Amino acid sequence: MSYHSGNNLVDPAALFAQARLQPGMHIADFGAGRTGHLVFPAGLIIGEHGVVYAVDILKDVLESVRKRAELEGYVNIHTVWADIEQTGKVAIPPRSLDAVFMVNVLFHASDPTLPLSEAGRLLKPKGRIVVVDWVKPLAHLGPAAGQLLDFGALTAWARDNNFAVQDDLPLGPYSRCLVLFRHE
Repeated sequence: MSYHSGNNLVDPAALFAQARLQPGMHIADFGAGRTGHLVFPAGLIIGEHGVVYAVDILKDVLESVRKRAELEGYVNIHTVWADIEQTGKVAIPPRSLDAVFMVNVLFHASDPTLPLSEAGRLLKPKGRIVVVDWVKPLAHLGPAAGQLLDFGALTAWARDNNFAVQDDLPLGPYSRCLVLFRHE
């Protein structure tokens, strides 16, 4: 079976390079989505000794990821049902992750700093948060112009929570990538 990953707008390989993804790492994709756009390519890189947590609030989305992982023999992909805006509610051990990815999800959040704080709770020292979000609407995709993410607020959150901005770069004409590095 063939799965479309939607990487025309966001290339997983570029994000993995920014996060310095390596075999054996433990990572989470907040808002994993039905196709597992990041989950499955990451599962190949981190290998059998690593773990990829596909986190989503939609149970049917997680069931799609779980079925595909089972069908394709991925033993390192685990689904987690959670609301990433609820601090302390993502069922992943605290300080156990090397990286958390948030691709095109923060613009949905009522307060984008809440998922960042939850990611921070789960990250190891020197862990990374990789945020990709829209900077310009694209027809019927993404948020309306008035709903775009305030990247300045994310940078301020990082400064106030022991994270440094490792990278801040455009990802094509519609997205921006912010890589936050924990420097405790």
